[in-house]
Amino acid sequence: MAFWSTNFGEDATLKDPKRQFRFKVEFGGFGAGNSYLWWAKSATKPSFEIASAEHKYLNHTFYYPGTVTWSEVTIEMVDPGTPDMAASMAALLEGGGYHPPSDANDVSTMTKATAVSSLGAVTVTQTDANGAPLEQWTLWNAFVSKVDYGSLEYGNDELTTISITLKYDWARLETANTGGSVATSKQGTSFFNP
Repeated sequence: MAFWSTNFGEDATLKDPKRQFRFKVEFGGFGAGNSYLWWAKSATKPSFEIASAEHKYLNHTFYYPGTVTWSEVTIEMVDPGTPDMAASMAALLEGGGYHPPSDANDVSTMTKATAVSSLGAVTVTQTDANGAPLEQWTLWNAFVSKVDYGSLEYGNDELTTISITLKYDWARLETANTGGSVATSKQGTSFFNP
């Protein structure tokens, strides 16, 4: 019998581990009530890498932690047609400050502020079987760094997808205490749960 199916008292949430298919992605910049929850097909969770500095002394090597770099997050979205995700991504690019060079008098360029505000707050939430949040990642100052509109093929009847790559400054993790949800109780370090 697996360890998570053991009865640990009256808390039923201990019987079911986190599952990969129970998640939702929300973008705040697409307007109220239109956060594209179900169109996400897959999402990578945030990850980070800690650089190290090396110091040699005689025949010994010592390592010291350095800067933290957060890795990109990639989200694959289904293009439902209505609303049109392809058009939404193009509007996101324009909202971020990009303008094609068709107007010689328009010399405006993208800024971090416009790129971040056009996307809005980004959260990736992992849920339990009842839809209650177990783990929620919030990407701080996220902006789109790459959009791949996918490919077309006559012999393929799968749904059309768009891959979105996001860069961000850092991520905050909120997790549920045993028996609770992210909305009612949190656990973790003060860095991840301010």
